[in-house]
Amino acid sequence: MTTAFVQNPSPGNMPSPPRGWPIGSYETYEEAQRAVDYLADKDFPVADVTIVGVEPMLVERVAARLTWGGVLGRGAASGAWFGLFVGLLLAIFSPGAGFGPILIGLLSGIAFGMVFAAVGYASTRGQRDFISTSQLVAQRYDVLSLPRNAERGRELLAELAAKQF
Repeated sequence: MTTAFVQNPSPGNMPSPPRGWPIGSYETYEEAQRAVDYLADKDFPVADVTIVGVEPMLVERVAARLTWGGVLGRGAASGAWFGLFVGLLLAIFSPGAGFGPILIGLLSGIAFGMVFAAVGYASTRGQRDFISTSQLVAQRYDVLSLPRNAERGRELLAELAAKQF
């Protein structure tokens, strides 16, 4: 008989919505960071502050088109690094072997890298012929403060906005 232990999640580990009142709203995360940095410079208790990304969206930026040549080239480069690493390890632990293990490791790594890249690319059957990066961004970034300091925070951020214009 086995007994399973279920760990009760503590309230501090559970996701919770942000708390506080809005004291500023910004189009970019950098602007929200600048606002919090300004509050910190003015001795505002920034431990009471939260930056909240509102209306998140996933943005995928396409970097390049995938071609067989590019796939095989990247596979060869990736395999070369791994093969060189294995070859160096073999050369270190095989005294008097010379450059043979390094060369064999390098060539084997290139071959295996190209084969694995080709198999991976062929398995997509042209469904995704591009390279991209994904990033989670928000429509706007709100700066919240706990109610005890919210009014002072609004005043300080209004000062910051007035300085920028």
